[in-house]
Amino acid sequence: MTDKVKASFKDYDTIRYPLMTEKSTKLLESSNSYVFVVDKMATKPEIKQAVQRVFGVKVKSVNTILMRGKNKIFRGKPGKRADFKKAIVRLESREKIDLGVGV
Repeated sequence: MTDKVKASFKDYDTIRYPLMTEKSTKLLESSNSYVFVVDKMATKPEIKQAVQRVFGVKVKSVNTILMRGKNKIFRGKPGKRADFKKAIVRLESREKIDLGVGV
């Protein structure tokens, strides 16, 4: 674990929530990578620092993807889902985050 540094409100604004899909679960099992939805303006160093502070783990690398919202039709009217930014956070070999999966 890293040294105990208190997480600030900015850290919680940077990391919105974990994205638990079938693909992200496979990433977790194969390469110790976690997927989070993050603030669209957050940079890789900010995401790394926020994960280290909030969860108390050592981060190896961060990859980000800007996901564009899909065009959909809802009740016969066209609409668009919101854009969001996804971060794939790879942890050091013995590190873990308990996200309460299956609870």
